[in-house]
Amino acid sequence: MEKLVVVDGNSIIYRAFFALPPLTNSAGLHTNAVYGFTTMLLRLIEEEKPTHMLVAFDAGKATFRHEGYAEYKGGREKTPPELSEQFPLLKDLLRAFGIPQYEKSGYEADDIIGTLTRIADEKGMRVTVVSGDKDMLQLASEHVTVALTRKGISEVERYDPAHLHEVYGLKPHQIIDLKGLMGDASDNIPGIPGVGEKTALKLLHEYGSVEEVLSQADGIKGKMGEKIREHAEDARMSKKLATIFREVPEVPEWDGLAYGGYDGPSLQAALRKLEFKSLLEKMDFSGGADGDGEEGAAPAQESFDVAVVDDAKLGELIEALPAVDAMHIEAVGENPHHADVLGVALYVPESGRGYYVPYDVLASEAAAPLRDWLADAETPKRMYDLHKAEVALAWRGLPLRGVRFDVLLAAYLLDPTESALALDGLVRKYGLPQVASDEDVFGKGAKFAVPELARLADHLCRKAQAVSLLTPLMERDLEEGGMHRLYYDLEHPLASVLSTMELTGIRTDGDDLRTYGEQLAARLTDIMQSIYEHAGMEFNINSPKQLGEVLFDKLGLPVWKKTKTGPSTDAEVLEKLAPYHEIVKEILLYRQLAKLQSTYVEGLLKEINPKTGKVHTYYRQTIAATGRLSSQFPNLQNIPIRLEEGRKIRQVFKPSEPGWYIFTADYSQIELRVLAHISGDERLREAFLNDMDIHTKTAMDVFGVSANQVDANMRRQAKAVNFGIVYGISDYGLSQNLDITRKEAANFIEQYFSVFQGVRKYMDDIVQTARKDGFVTTLLQRRRYLPEISASNFNLRSFAERTAMNTPIQGTAADIIKLAMVQMAERLKAEGLQSRMLLQVHDELVFEVPPDELETMKRIVPEVMEGAIQLDVPLKVEADYGTNWYEAK
Repeated sequence: MEKLVVVDGNSIIYRAFFALPPLTNSAGLHTNAVYGFTTMLLRLIEEEKPTHMLVAFDAGKATFRHEGYAEYKGGREKTPPELSEQFPLLKDLLRAFGIPQYEKSGYEADDIIGTLTRIADEKGMRVTVVSGDKDMLQLASEHVTVALTRKGISEVERYDPAHLHEVYGLKPHQIIDLKGLMGDASDNIPGIPGVGEKTALKLLHEYGSVEEVLSQADGIKGKMGEKIREHAEDARMSKKLATIFREVPEVPEWDGLAYGGYDGPSLQAALRKLEFKSLLEKMDFSGGADGDGEEGAAPAQESFDVAVVDDAKLGELIEALPAVDAMHIEAVGENPHHADVLGVALYVPESGRGYYVPYDVLASEAAAPLRDWLADAETPKRMYDLHKAEVALAWRGLPLRGVRFDVLLAAYLLDPTESALALDGLVRKYGLPQVASDEDVFGKGAKFAVPELARLADHLCRKAQAVSLLTPLMERDLEEGGMHRLYYDLEHPLASVLSTMELTGIRTDGDDLRTYGEQLAARLTDIMQSIYEHAGMEFNINSPKQLGEVLFDKLGLPVWKKTKTGPSTDAEVLEKLAPYHEIVKEILLYRQLAKLQSTYVEGLLKEINPKTGKVHTYYRQTIAATGRLSSQFPNLQNIPIRLEEGRKIRQVFKPSEPGWYIFTADYSQIELRVLAHISGDERLREAFLNDMDIHTKTAMDVFGVSANQVDANMRRQAKAVNFGIVYGISDYGLSQNLDITRKEAANFIEQYFSVFQGVRKYMDDIVQTARKDGFVTTLLQRRRYLPEISASNFNLRSFAERTAMNTPIQGTAADIIKLAMVQMAERLKAEGLQSRMLLQVHDELVFEVPPDELETMKRIVPEVMEGAIQLDVPLKVEADYGTNWYEAK
């Protein structure tokens, strides 16, 4: 059956531009939007297999809609020049693809698409419309599916009339009524002020159309009725503007939309001009549209050969092991320490065959050679998510060694802000044969279920194939991005260091924890009674409504902030109110202790492993854009230590061996030392080279006083500014931290920069570098892309500028402690020590140490940590020990 795929060219290239990091070719032309558009086209052709195609474009700014409403689209920002220059490149590329394109003066792409879908609908032809614009939903019909892009352009959600009704409760023709009521800021369509999507849907579910809402406006009470009556003409006009015109004259004839595949030499030349190397390597230009597999790579999905390994097939697999190129270990469950290992999939490119070994077969006596292969450190392996697999297998007594490349880790380094790091997203990004998402195969949430064996085996073997195809492309990208050493010397070895630490765990005394919980409960009861006495009544302290009534109605405290339900009682407001009444300080303390009780006492008790008596946290290595590690199950990095009661929780963490010690080593002001190195500021360098207290030194320089004239408040303010600079704080943020006016905070920051001029120059220079390159790097070349750095939106641009300033500092600090962990693991092994590294918490490492190794650890831990990297100022480590973690701090 004939099928038309029609693409909203302006919408998709615009979304691609903002979804992908900056990319230029050697001629300096920006190409990121064209690259994104191209990968989407390849996916469309593969998935939809169209017989007809068209990409529609807007012909210019002026359309027939401007005749009735001159302000139509008047609020739109000017197209960035980095995007404008890509339209001609895209149109040339479409010609190489052999895909028809069309635009018509006075009309928008929407109108061209609307007209073509009407014609196709009348012919009974199937149509898929691809766009990022919800207006297109009005075109959905029995034959027309609208695919709306999500997450940039990496995913689409397909709407037919049934799905549209399921999501919005509307029929396709009511989309224009929805826009008539709520308007559309992106097109400067006014709608009715104060009517958002939620209200508009409620009105349409009750009245059905704009006209009916207006005719019944007299019966709609309150301000909403007034607004509807006042802006009736705006609603009628907005509906008209949102209506796609479906009678554009002289659109291309049906035969002119036929798609017969691309011309190999033309497309190859176009991709070479754009320098899309990964696409050039992937595509087979000898076979037209059907030949988009990589030369010498796996066959297309349709012919993928999968063997489910049982006892009879084990021999064949074991013989094939030397030719295995990549594998995938499926461990289901978010926490690897409790994950269910389903099995292992292996891929052999020479035969194009995948082997799936269910776990019961893997654990059988006959599979010993396969387990030996997995445990052999000399046998190179490539996979996805080494860290999770290593931990999950280890709990079953199965070692995993010899992994040389982890696709997940590589993807994270190549773009740490990318959310789609799953294999299905990565193969789409690289234009490789598709892999179904885990959600499609297993289901999600309550619907999660392991599929039948044949489907499971096919899915997991395709994952292994994806690893094989992705690895050379990612290795090349790491090399080109200058991150080859960062990957192989730091992140890859760190994955196994983390696995060892997690499997070791830290002993957690449940009895002590319960006793502490009882003490906390008694303290909470006392504080509660004190709050009741101050209030002169009992009430639910956890109820914002009842708390608000006590604070504002009964006690008459000033209202700082209002919400839809009344005066706010959030933490920020309570901090402001603390000087006004003693009850507020008690409420703040109550909330802090209640969180300790629920999150850390009750939460930790649930996490203690009954077999080991320890908690085994899991470090997420691919989450934070700065490179920092994130701790889960439980989160041991967020135990509140500013409060003494929070610090006391650390008493329950003890050595796992009798007579041993907990030993801690903490970097002192590492981020400020990194700032001193990166900025080269003479005053900062002087402070650290002379081992001065940096906050006192800052106060001396900013306030123009001697060391003995610096009082506690001056040092506190200097400290806030020092760390504020590291984290890109604004004058507003500093004013909140120090409880001073915004003007005073701005003056303070200005005074800081006038003294520390090297820091100011660094901040200015790094923003310019980010604008030029589109990214910033740490000292170890970790990248963070900042596509918003040139945004016209002030808030987006300001956030990107602050991120450009602080990422090299925070990211380098994260890199240094990671490097120290890798080197520390090597040192412990080289010296044959029994001491074990247990935790990393921000800038601190935690060990358990036998008494006879204590002096050795006092010497080598600071030595390794301070020598992890050479800066222009010395790194400083403060070490301590005790019978538990609390004593060691």
